[in-house]
Amino acid sequence: MLTLDQVKSKSAGRLGDLHPVVLTAAGALLQRSYARGVPIMITQGMRTIAEQNELYAQGRTKKGPIVTNAKGGSSYHNYGLAIDFALLLPDGKTLAWDMNRDGDNDKVADYREVAEEGKKLGFAWGGDWASFKDYSHLEMTFGLTIDQLRAGRQPTAQQVKEALAVINGGSAGTGEIAVQLNGRRIAAGVLENGTTLAPVRAVAEALGAQVTYDPVTRTVHIVKA
Repeated sequence: MLTLDQVKSKSAGRLGDLHPVVLTAAGALLQRSYARGVPIMITQGMRTIAEQNELYAQGRTKKGPIVTNAKGGSSYHNYGLAIDFALLLPDGKTLAWDMNRDGDNDKVADYREVAEEGKKLGFAWGGDWASFKDYSHLEMTFGLTIDQLRAGRQPTAQQVKEALAVINGGSAGTGEIAVQLNGRRIAAGVLENGTTLAPVRAVAEALGAQVTYDPVTRTVHIVKA
């Protein structure tokens, strides 16, 4: 079985130049999808105007099926606010775009599971579009139109805080994640690039372990009581 680190490494080279909030959400999506038994790969993030025009030409002036109705500058990909994904098969190499695949055998199509997690993170899913559905597409627009983005508008600080609160599951502006043990809050963690970080001392001591730190070797020692 693929590890989470292996899954993340497959997408690492495709996340450059995304808006920081979208980058954080993409990392969280990789982690949450994996936790549901559905490894995925981010196949597209930021897209240049030239790359967008190349895609638009497909099925029109170039061979192949039509894959987009957006010319260069008319896609949220061009502003680092969208990602595309595919299912990563167990061999760690093969990708699938099969909307009906149920690789984890839970009676829910894998694509649906990824879309559900994406929407929880604040993404809009192309599979919900009324026409020209794009099942591999997730975007986070911050309420901005393409014309506004072309004019240089950016998400406001408040919009960024609110989006991060949705992603992190905490309060706006703090990015906190509540760490609970048997329903009791024991600490506050944070989400960083899709990985939840929690204070080891608080968690270990709540589980009955003793924690010491050796400043010489810079080592944390955890001893189970």
